[in-house]
Amino acid sequence: MPETRTMTGRQLYLRLLTHVRPYWRQFSAGILAMVVLAAAEPAIPALLKPILDGSFVEGDPDTIFWTPILLILLFVIRGIMTFCSNVIFQWVSGRLVFDLRQLMFERILTLPTSYFDASSTGNTISVLTYNVSQVTTAATRVLTILVRDSLSLVGLIAYMFYLNWMLACMVFLVMPLIALVVLILGKRLRLLSKAQQNMVGDMTHVLEEGVRGQKMIKVFQSEASESSRFTKMANWIRRYELKIEVAGSAHGPIIETAAALMIATLIYVGTHDTIAGELSVGGFVAFLTALGLLFSPVKRLTGVNRQLQKGIAAAESVFDLIDETPEQDGGREEIRRAKGHLAFNKVSFRYPTADRDALSAVSFNIEPGTTLALVGASGGGKTTIASLVPRFYNPTGGTITLDGIDLQDLSLESLRRNLSYVGQESILFNDTIRANICYGKRNASMEEIRTAAADAHALEFIEQLPEGFDTPIGEEGVRLSGGQRQRLSIARAFLKDAPVLLLDEATSALDNESERHVQAALKRLTEDRTTIVIAHRLSTIEHADRILLIKGGEVIEGGSHNELLAIEGEYHNLYHHQFKPA
Repeated sequence: MPETRTMTGRQLYLRLLTHVRPYWRQFSAGILAMVVLAAAEPAIPALLKPILDGSFVEGDPDTIFWTPILLILLFVIRGIMTFCSNVIFQWVSGRLVFDLRQLMFERILTLPTSYFDASSTGNTISVLTYNVSQVTTAATRVLTILVRDSLSLVGLIAYMFYLNWMLACMVFLVMPLIALVVLILGKRLRLLSKAQQNMVGDMTHVLEEGVRGQKMIKVFQSEASESSRFTKMANWIRRYELKIEVAGSAHGPIIETAAALMIATLIYVGTHDTIAGELSVGGFVAFLTALGLLFSPVKRLTGVNRQLQKGIAAAESVFDLIDETPEQDGGREEIRRAKGHLAFNKVSFRYPTADRDALSAVSFNIEPGTTLALVGASGGGKTTIASLVPRFYNPTGGTITLDGIDLQDLSLESLRRNLSYVGQESILFNDTIRANICYGKRNASMEEIRTAAADAHALEFIEQLPEGFDTPIGEEGVRLSGGQRQRLSIARAFLKDAPVLLLDEATSALDNESERHVQAALKRLTEDRTTIVIAHRLSTIEHADRILLIKGGEVIEGGSHNELLAIEGEYHNLYHHQFKPA
């Protein structure tokens, strides 16, 4: 479990600020602009006093001339500082989002398969797209408000004490009330923000399923139920947003009411002081102006708690993802190019949430350059065996060796460099045909790419496309047929030229014509490679050097196609169930 889940809000915030540290120069420049802007706040009432006393009371010509000019310069400086600080902090915020998203995506690429088995794709996407944007407000916007408005408060209060300390002391009568409001609402805001962000993740998951499964939804006429699911999630988000707005807005009226009572009291007391000659007219107006300016930063400072709690709740989910334990790679041995001798020795495996083993004491050997086929009913353990070879999972018992080296002792980079994979679903990327073929070998020459395409029986349809190898294939290869997509996957495996090959139901979803092309390509691909084939169609694996029948996580039968037919066991029954003789 990531340690972030035990961190306090303060610890999360301080950790968030460490990601701003690389940009301390720009951040410091923004803070400096904020300091100048804050210093300009008490200067406004300070200029009002000589205007009123010097112009209207004493009629001083120098005051009448210079004070308006200084007032204009003051607002010009305020405008420049506001512009500079906004641009600087927007730049820092953008860099922070960029850095955190990069860290999260890099962590996603290194997470073990078990993480994706247990986590919702929609929630993961939501953290990377939505939650992280909430973090920047806490890291930059909140800090700027704290710096600027705190300094403004200090300056305004100091000036108010300078004018009349007794009136200034009255201002602090409402401070305990404001602090109590901030404390109570802050806790609720964080809980609501976290719940809202989780619900956004759930909605993203429903949305993703609606987009990916749109054909299935239409065929099974499930539009209404899917719409209901989405509406339910969206409505919860709306409700959380309303609750957050209620909690976040409640402090405003409370503070304003308290401020109105205080101002009324100050006017009453201040008028008597002015009449008594203890405070000039300009001084009294300057005091009221400073008081009026005081409440804007107070409201922002109390309102910032809302943004802060949303940011901390988002930071918790962001750092939870960053802190997820990556795929463990304790292997130190390297194989430049494996011979391909693969052996399972009493291998057992149990999925984390299962109550029984998926594999139990499975043992077999695959000689270099030979093909082993795994057959049997679904759920028997065939795919689990194939998943253990690239170390998507690690055995809970026994060992797997490649060329006599335990896979746990091999580095993941070295192991996977020697593996290639073609599955039932062709995993293609929204790029060109060329980019998809050379996905495992980025520096491949055009001649190598053409050769791989020809070996995969893909060159014939590629050359008929308007842009040839530069043709975009769309999301998940939507612009190609199933057989064409599968042949691109095979071409990718040809180009990588790994000595160990995993084929998982590579032809099960194809029509007869496409299967004929793909089978021809696979026949070439498996030559001189150690190959594990998972298949339901027994006709596709009759040529295998050895066939294992897997049932209930155990090897029930093993031998060549003819040997297994001869013993008239379960393979014999399975084969004749698929192909009844005429």
